[in-house]
Amino acid sequence: MLKRRALVLVLLAVSAPAAVLATGAQPVRARQGMVVSQNFMASQVGIEVLWAGGNAVDAAIATAFTLAVTHPAAGNIGGGGFLLYRPASGDPVAYDFRETAPAGSSPTMFLTAGKYDKKKHHESHLSVGVPGTVAGLHMAWRAHGKLPWRRLVAPAIAMAREGIVVTPALARSLRQVLPEMKPYPASIAQFTRKGVPYEAGDLLQQTDLADALERIADRGPAGFYEGKTAELIEAEMKAHGGLITRADLKAYRPVKRVPLLGRYRGYDLLVMPPISSGGTALLEMLNLLEGYDLKAKGFGAADTVHLMAEAMRRAFADRARYLGDPEANPEMPIARLVSKDYARTLRSTIDERKASTSSPSSFEWSAESHETTHLSVIDAERNAVSLTYTLEDGYGVKIVVPGGGFLLNNEMGDFNAGPGLTTAEGLIGTEPNLALPGKRMLSSMTPTILSRDGKVFLAIGSPGGRTIINTVLEVIVAVVDFGMNVQEAIDAPRFHHQWLPDRILAERYGLSPDTVALLRARGHEVKEGEGEQATQGVAEGILY
Repeated sequence: MLKRRALVLVLLAVSAPAAVLATGAQPVRARQGMVVSQNFMASQVGIEVLWAGGNAVDAAIATAFTLAVTHPAAGNIGGGGFLLYRPASGDPVAYDFRETAPAGSSPTMFLTAGKYDKKKHHESHLSVGVPGTVAGLHMAWRAHGKLPWRRLVAPAIAMAREGIVVTPALARSLRQVLPEMKPYPASIAQFTRKGVPYEAGDLLQQTDLADALERIADRGPAGFYEGKTAELIEAEMKAHGGLITRADLKAYRPVKRVPLLGRYRGYDLLVMPPISSGGTALLEMLNLLEGYDLKAKGFGAADTVHLMAEAMRRAFADRARYLGDPEANPEMPIARLVSKDYARTLRSTIDERKASTSSPSSFEWSAESHETTHLSVIDAERNAVSLTYTLEDGYGVKIVVPGGGFLLNNEMGDFNAGPGLTTAEGLIGTEPNLALPGKRMLSSMTPTILSRDGKVFLAIGSPGGRTIINTVLEVIVAVVDFGMNVQEAIDAPRFHHQWLPDRILAERYGLSPDTVALLRARGHEVKEGEGEQATQGVAEGILY
């Protein structure tokens, strides 16, 4: 059973012990700092780092390492992501630790006899990109951290070695994924009791993972990208036709980037630049919507949904047309796409009474994994971190590295399938996002920070594949345009349009029958999500 959405807040209050609270209709409030993640144990670790004198970056790093133990569906050391940091004073910075394509990659690597091969793309050792998480977190720590590196990794080591109590949610999640893990003995050994699924209340110990984390604590990135861990990864690749070598691992480098800046109704926005497509698309949509009085039209009203869907349609079309790895695509027109002038041009193409049309597509919408994870941190000094990282699908490619204890990603599936190809997942075969050696694959992850009058206001992000971008958009619109608090905004129903397929996908019961009828009268196809698509996003946010 899917969770509607989860928001776990751990607060640091003046002269009071930390409390772990599951929120209701009202948000949890705190005065001196907050950590938000999908797992209460990981959030608690982040709070303890703040108590120990660490800052927001320290807390975010410790929380991320702990999630690799407590939330294995998405928390990781074998994946990658983005960390956006807004210090209370000084320049903001974006850390890109997205995975990269191994040196043996090519644009046609996911084709068999000229035809698209989904297994190669998403379900094989060829699906694994060179992981970036460890290097990215270490880069951020070296620049901003206050506490010793080992102090930030130690809680994760202890939990992996001593064990965590399996929650009902983790037991359900593992039971669902075990059939896909059956081909991989190390995965079955780690996530079952000699082949028997874990039950709620059991103790899950991950000693190989603890050893891998020990090497990271001792040597930093060298403890992952060189030595024993690198040898284990390479051996697994060689044994099963994968591409990653020790040379690929040693060559991996995270990238420090300049965040994109935007402004929406008096709020300053800080977002990730490419290789994230989320930041560019988010600014493009907000710039376009700023020309309409959404509050007057009403939350969830057909007029509002129509305009937001049209903004989504245009931003996702531009995402497919232009965006990819900036090192491989230096000509990307980012400044134009996020400009107010371009928004005015796009606005002129929207008919407020009629849906636009996307290029025809005959494929059906397929399920998209929600198993990215996000965390937000604001400390007592109002330093803010918004961090999203992932294995791509839930539990990545389902392969635990034998002797390493950690799951590998299947992020190569975020490259376009092949020149000119479009898949059922909605990937487009345009050149900017085709696989090449060392290239980063396009991402929808959208860590975002809003400020007003020079002070941090909102740190937000979400899992959800391509729905991440629109989840963040809808939370911001709910807060800024409709005056909702962060809990109300996250709980509010959502909808999604991504250019292709040409339809609005709404959460179950998210739009009223009257609204659906009015949208269909304007020419929109509206579909209610089922299964995983019954909900969109599991946003984690802090409103200061």
